[in-house]
Amino acid sequence: MERVTLRIPKQQIEEVEEMVNTGQFPNRSEAIRSAVREMLNEHDEAEPRRSNSDRNWVKA
Repeated sequence: MERVTLRIPKQQIEEVEEMVNTGQFPNRSEAIRSAVREMLNEHDEAEPRRSNSDRNWVKA
């Protein structure tokens, strides 16, 4: 995996932390990875270029 540094508004990171604290995600990184996966999947649905099965990181 690659490491990425990004800036997120405090309110948004607090909401992500709440999702971690309530057990929806094991940690902030996984919550953000999930959000990126969702965004990419939505993009694929709008502009299908390749199927999700072509991505080796898609969770079953």
